[in-house]
Amino acid sequence: MDGPGDPGGRPPLREPQGPPVWQSSRPGSIYDYIRVASFSLGPDGRIDQWSERAEQLLGIPARYALGKDPVEAFVPSELRETGRRKVSEILDGREWTGLVPYRRDEDGPADGLAEIYVMPSRNEDGERAAVCVVVDVRALRGIETDLAASQAVFGQSPMGFTLFGTDLKLLRVNERFATVFGGPASKYRGCTPYDFLPRSEADRMTAALRRVLDTGEPVTEMQLVGLVAGEEERRRWSVSLYRLHGASGRPIGVAALAADVTGRRRAEREAANARRNLALLNEAGARIGNSLDLETTARTLLDVAVPQFCDLASVDLYQGLLAGDEAPPGMSDGSAELRRVAFASAVSDAPFADAAGGSPEGTPVAVGAVHRYPFNSPCAGALRTAQAQIIPGRESDDGPELGAVVHSTLAVPMVARDTVVGLVQFSRTKGSEPFGERDTALAVELAARAAVCIDNARLYRREHERALILQRSLLPPGDPEAAGLDIACRYLPGTTATEVGGDWFDVIELPGHRTALVVGDVMGRGLRAAVAMGELRTAVRTLALLDLEPAEVLSALDEIARGLGGSGDGRSTAGSGRGRSGAARGALESGRSARTADLSEVYLATCVYAVYDPVTRRATFANAGHLPPVLVEDGEDALLLDVPPGMPLGVGGEPFEEIEVELPDGALLALYTDGLVESRHHPLDEGLQAFRAALSDAGRTLEDACDHVLSALDTSHGEDDIALLMARVHGLPKDAVGDWSLAPEARSVARARELAREQLLDWGLQELVDTTELLVSELVTNALRHGHGEIRLRLLLDRTLVCEVWDADLAQPRRRRARDTDEGGRGLQLVGLLSQGWGSRRTPRGKTVWFELALPDGESTAKDPTEALLSLF
Repeated sequence: MDGPGDPGGRPPLREPQGPPVWQSSRPGSIYDYIRVASFSLGPDGRIDQWSERAEQLLGIPARYALGKDPVEAFVPSELRETGRRKVSEILDGREWTGLVPYRRDEDGPADGLAEIYVMPSRNEDGERAAVCVVVDVRALRGIETDLAASQAVFGQSPMGFTLFGTDLKLLRVNERFATVFGGPASKYRGCTPYDFLPRSEADRMTAALRRVLDTGEPVTEMQLVGLVAGEEERRRWSVSLYRLHGASGRPIGVAALAADVTGRRRAEREAANARRNLALLNEAGARIGNSLDLETTARTLLDVAVPQFCDLASVDLYQGLLAGDEAPPGMSDGSAELRRVAFASAVSDAPFADAAGGSPEGTPVAVGAVHRYPFNSPCAGALRTAQAQIIPGRESDDGPELGAVVHSTLAVPMVARDTVVGLVQFSRTKGSEPFGERDTALAVELAARAAVCIDNARLYRREHERALILQRSLLPPGDPEAAGLDIACRYLPGTTATEVGGDWFDVIELPGHRTALVVGDVMGRGLRAAVAMGELRTAVRTLALLDLEPAEVLSALDEIARGLGGSGDGRSTAGSGRGRSGAARGALESGRSARTADLSEVYLATCVYAVYDPVTRRATFANAGHLPPVLVEDGEDALLLDVPPGMPLGVGGEPFEEIEVELPDGALLALYTDGLVESRHHPLDEGLQAFRAALSDAGRTLEDACDHVLSALDTSHGEDDIALLMARVHGLPKDAVGDWSLAPEARSVARARELAREQLLDWGLQELVDTTELLVSELVTNALRHGHGEIRLRLLLDRTLVCEVWDADLAQPRRRRARDTDEGGRGLQLVGLLSQGWGSRRTPRGKTVWFELALPDGESTAKDPTEALLSLF
């Protein structure tokens, strides 16, 4: 602050120019305000002059006053004696001042009070006379009251009150002003703004005073900043200026009212900061955490912070967390590798060298770079202690380096569940306020919110990857093969922003070169859905190998699903209440609800199960709440097969139905999940229609047809997994099937061996003749010995050789170990030794026992029947 008397190069003020001159002005001086009138008394004591002002003040026309004795005319009778004595004294040459009551009406009471100043005089003849000046006492008392009030306001006002003259010098200041700037009030008389304000602020103040003095327009709440003696903090005043006028209306100066608003300004700034912080926290709560991607969450944090909170910011995450490693419990020592995943700047797009020394060489760390903080650096200390640290900027003369203009940095560790997952740095450049305690608290809150979201994203990514690995491990590897079918399949998992679903498909080879085609969808998402899918898929394969009918497979699968979604004791919740009263069952269900509500939802699933027989070219379908299969025949539009939908697996209570459909050669069969035909962008009906149109136009190879369907439909939404299983039907050729009926008599055994030999020779399978004859003989013999009715023998040639023997008995064969002394009981053991696989299944009119032999490949040799037979003894 410029001291008093310091000219400071201030501009010259206005000074009076030249000698004083006579000046005319309109009425309105102080004499008009105090209402001064005059009259004179002659040597005889009578009124000889009466001014117009006296006429106005006293209300007596001159014609009634001139020539009259003022005592007789204006003074009440009880005061006349005193009045005559005073008039005599005046005419003797004495001055007199006093209060005189007067009356306006003759013989009336006194109705006024005047203060009269009497000054003796002489006329031209030298005789004694008097000049009287009359003032209305009421006007004087009003002026005295106004002056007292003005003095009280001026002296006792809590605001700084100053009066500037027309030369812009202080005429008067009140005690408040003097207290603020120091010294007595009289010290500032004659000073200018340059004597108590900094030069820049004094320039503004002087310009404002001149403008108010010249234009008469007031200035309100002009903000001035300065220093007060003995204080280091800058003070702020709000100043209002207005012009003062004399009684005649001419400007006589400028009044200034100044209030110290430093505290109010500080409170306003703190309130504004609090509002900004609340707005930032609100925005952070609304935006951070909307994505399950780590990098996206980090970028969102910086979008919220820059430039509302800081000028530059960066986020580093531990490399181990990004790689999927488990985070160590507790706090890290700060020495592990970090990767910079996000950077934002309001002043430059280029990375900057961290104030804390992010790299040993002091070079900027680019986004995506892996680095370590030096052990003794503030950033490493923040990571070790999990406490935010304010890092002052470093001064540099190395040119326009961005790090040199960063004057304050907050290094805030990102802590989630007592684990440090990374570090976020907020920096402010020169010109911005340095970080304070409130800023630190806000930064910690922002970093904590982002840390929890990043940790959630990390946990989700880990679960998502595990679920995806589990899911893919349970899907058929490559393109499955099946007799009489060309198969192509596609599986598209949801995007990383969505959880893994429970979609699955499977192709299961059944006895007799039949094939089971399965597509299912577990309701729910995540690792639990993937586990449920794996359990149901395993159950389907197990049930399929029992060679049950499709409806029976779904019924058994429904029971399994209800057991998985039940109380955990292997029984479904639907059946666990049997034999209980309604109230008891209700209490039991209520008690279990908290433990099993989520499980029962996870293990609900839809499934379509189809079994195709390449010999009859017929497929049997059963459906458990799944979308219907689509069939496309040559030259026809795609058709939704009318398969009874049934209830989803796990619901229970309803039987499943099945239908049998003939599939001509060249027909295309498609099984799929709802992710292919349904999304938020279009309803299910539109998706099914587009799917049928794409299949109708798929006159190409099977692989191309799959690709065409996926490209024609909207499969890029990533909202749900997509499974597509397509099969083109061609069946088994007639010359690949040998089918004979045999009479239930002993000679049929030899007949069966003969038919099998002839058929194998026709197929060119001489290497398998001996083994096949032996095994066919065993199966036909068992059918004659343990069964009844007509016997049927069938040989099927595809990728393997299958032999089937049918009889009308329902009893299933059981393999047992024969003792050395037993003459029989070794037939099925022999079948197991010599065949690639064997088994039996029920049929509508009995059972079928079968075995399978691998076709010769020219490298390996078939087992010797003789050696196999001898090994049984």
